[in-house]
Amino acid sequence: MRSFNCLIFILLYSINIHAQTIIKQFSSDSVTNYLKNAAEVTNKLMPTEYASVIKLALMYYPELAHTHIKIRVKKQPSPLTARPSVWAMFQQPAKRKYLITISNKVAPQFSAILLSNLSFNAQVGVIGHELSHVVDYNNQKGRYFIKLLAMQLNSKAINKFEYATDMRCIAHGLGYQLLAWSTEVRLKLNLVQWKGIKELNKPGNERYMNPESIKRAMVESKMHN
Repeated sequence: MRSFNCLIFILLYSINIHAQTIIKQFSSDSVTNYLKNAAEVTNKLMPTEYASVIKLALMYYPELAHTHIKIRVKKQPSPLTARPSVWAMFQQPAKRKYLITISNKVAPQFSAILLSNLSFNAQVGVIGHELSHVVDYNNQKGRYFIKLLAMQLNSKAINKFEYATDMRCIAHGLGYQLLAWSTEVRLKLNLVQWKGIKELNKPGNERYMNPESIKRAMVESKMHN
């Protein structure tokens, strides 16, 4: 996993595409100040109750400014998911559409980590994670989406996929927000390892980065120093 981490950082930081100001703690009462210099975004549908959180996260993903993304609130087992449309594999990146789903109802034992029950800073962090998925999808060729389906049957592949997504979120400047989310999930669910709702505290390689791993990655990131 360590060599994989190093490779991800080399790829991400050699591109050097992001220069947003790092903010340790976003708060809902200062949203206007955060967004006053935000670049215009288009082709986004989003629920009103989470518009501020989504817009803040999008500030750190300028390459998605004109990408078609629909964010909806709907009952589903996982608190959040991001996926391409069924036609994405046949389309050029500029024409692809993506769907981010925010769950409003999960099994009772996971209700504490619904987006609505997280701190504002953690909300920005986990939305950032989902936008990092969209960045990845939009940088891939169509055949990648077939590989993505096959990946669902391989736990180790999913571990690397989600871990790389967290690394991408840090590289975009949302390390503190991802740390807030990672910490809250583990505290609220009394977990050491979080691999999603189907694999609680399951031993093995990290899937979603633990707080200590995020802190180490931030130390290695010039952006967060």
